[in-house]
Amino acid sequence: MKTIIEPFKIKSVEPIYFTTREQRVEILKKAFHNPFLIHADDVLIDLLTDSGTSAMSSAQWAGIMIGDESYAGSKSFFKFEQAIEDVTGMPIVIPTHQGRAAEKILFTVIGGKGKYIVSNTLFDTTRANIEFSDAEGVDLLCAEGKIPAVPAPFKGNMDVAALERFIREKGAANIPLCLLTVTNNSGGGQPVSMQNIKEVKSVCIKYDIPLFIDACRFAENSYFIKVREPEYANASILSIAQEMFSYADGCTMSAKKDAFANIGGFIALRNEELALKCRNLLIITEGFTTYGGLAGRDLEAIAIGLMEVLDENYLHYRIRSIEYLAEKLLAAGVPMIRPAGGHAVYLDAKAFLPHVPVDQYPGQALVSALYIAGGIRSVEIGSLMFGKYAADGSLIPSIMELVRLAIPRRVYTQSHIDYVSEIIIEVFNNRKNIKGLEITYEAPALRHFTARLKEVEH
Repeated sequence: MKTIIEPFKIKSVEPIYFTTREQRVEILKKAFHNPFLIHADDVLIDLLTDSGTSAMSSAQWAGIMIGDESYAGSKSFFKFEQAIEDVTGMPIVIPTHQGRAAEKILFTVIGGKGKYIVSNTLFDTTRANIEFSDAEGVDLLCAEGKIPAVPAPFKGNMDVAALERFIREKGAANIPLCLLTVTNNSGGGQPVSMQNIKEVKSVCIKYDIPLFIDACRFAENSYFIKVREPEYANASILSIAQEMFSYADGCTMSAKKDAFANIGGFIALRNEELALKCRNLLIITEGFTTYGGLAGRDLEAIAIGLMEVLDENYLHYRIRSIEYLAEKLLAAGVPMIRPAGGHAVYLDAKAFLPHVPVDQYPGQALVSALYIAGGIRSVEIGSLMFGKYAADGSLIPSIMELVRLAIPRRVYTQSHIDYVSEIIIEVFNNRKNIKGLEITYEAPALRHFTARLKEVEH
């Protein structure tokens, strides 16, 4: 295998601030073992998220300079609109300041008590916005997606048989839409196959339920379809994406992922009646219909980024660089979701720290250990993020206890990734010294963002 080289040159750099282990112990204590509460200057390698953390291209920066900041009818909006129409084929485009704003608008309009939103797997803010509307989010992940160590090509797929059973049980009238997340972030950044999308669409047509796509990482998912579904081997990334969206009635997207932008998102629709309701709420909460809470310069950057992400050379580098990190960790015996995801490596914290019970949050304990060992900031995707409480106050744990190492796009080089692998392997070799955590403060929703924890003493 030849060395992976970045399909770009570096034109501007940002310094990294170095800290000692002793300093990091104190920093983490002051942050209550929560990576969201650590100052960015105190992080060496920031893998907390790939959202809004991309390095924009020279073309995007040039586009920013010609952004039209008109309140209504900005020419930058029409570029933005055309780029989204070209990729999704959807004629109605509603800009928002980021993905969760799109979710808030959509689920406020179609959600409500007694309603169910079914998905392969909902991510944290998606589920929170569904629940905020008093609807219920339901994950119907395929069986292989729930077993971290067993490789499979499309572990992000929805369980189609379970979908049909659920519809029959609850009634199609109580399911305003079905949502496929591509790639499946909570499920390890795993892709959804075109075959699965077609099968889900067939069920949705049968029961007259709209199919939506959470399109944050649509290009990465399209690349996986190209390399893992033989009939798409000679298809362009754009044509794969267009076919994928052709089965959907609408989509939401955080442009902070596969559009390389630092802010922005949108809802794209085919239904004018639904669009009217969404636009009315947009004007109340985000802004006018041709800017939606974004500056014209942001609209320009997103329009350019949506075209750049379709470059197959970039996507090959992107997916291969994630595989590179995974291969180094697997060679050292580190437990993780296999195969590697499209935007991140997901460590299996339950297998990594078998001595830490789930009610002591092994994922968060591992996040803390990685920061202390090497200044690496990551995020738990497990029972701190998704756990619930039973009536007796006991924890209902998440299906999996994961730690996500999300790689920002076009930001880190191979030497940074080598450093990350060295630190993870070091922590793995000393894993018996890692203690569990207990919560000392939590918010009623999305608690992982602001929760405070401390090490368990006994």
